[in-house]
Amino acid sequence: ALQVKNRAPAPIQITAEQLLREANDRGLEEQPKAPKQFITDVEELKLYQQNKRKDFEDQLRRQRQKIGLWCKYGLWEAIQKEFERSRSVFERAIEVDYRNHVIWLKYAEMEMKNKFINHARNIWERAITLLPRVDVFWFKYTYMEEMIGAINETRAVFERWMKWEPIDHCWYAYIKFELRQHNIDNARSIYEQYITIYPTSKAYIKYAKFEVKLSNYDLARKIYERSLVEVHPYERSIDLYISFAQFEEKNKEYD
Repeated sequence: ALQVKNRAPAPIQITAEQLLREANDRGLEEQPKAPKQFITDVEELKLYQQNKRKDFEDQLRRQRQKIGLWCKYGLWEAIQKEFERSRSVFERAIEVDYRNHVIWLKYAEMEMKNKFINHARNIWERAITLLPRVDVFWFKYTYMEEMIGAINETRAVFERWMKWEPIDHCWYAYIKFELRQHNIDNARSIYEQYITIYPTSKAYIKYAKFEVKLSNYDLARKIYERSLVEVHPYERSIDLYISFAQFEEKNKEYD
């Protein structure tokens, strides 16, 4: 007769989660990777591209709102040097969700990477027209124009951007641009626009320190004095008073 095995629980219990973790650690559950494809002739390349496009299109039929998939498709076409196809994919993605920032960024970056500057400029123009409050578009647009040496065009884009009265760091970006061009007067003029739109303690401190850095101590003092009139009493921070006091203390050394 068969002997009955000991059915008492084992002293050490192993959970299903532990078994799965151990299998994963040992690589027992790894899926085999698809073999690398080596394309040897034009016909084979065409077949590969045809199959890949079909795969992308099939996925998009099931997941039309998946913007990452659209971008992946568009960038893949660009890698194939099929730029018109790439643009077509990105344009279709914009129709799906033009408010998605990623589409515009990937689209423009694709054009810039492949040195289609006019195409990239057109994309940035459309992006800032449709979504003017998205600062990253303006940042990227001005950066591109400056990098290609289009200084007047860069300044014009900054001017249009400032009309939307963006937040502080956008103004600083414009000021830094003018300083890179060694246009001190332009930078000062931008500071004046900035404190007119944002008469805050922070803005006046920045402006005054700008003049101090240029050793324009009389102008810096006037800016501090203006701040005590032009900044609303409720907006005057302790930092403003401290900064003014420290300036006056140091100014003894300058005098």
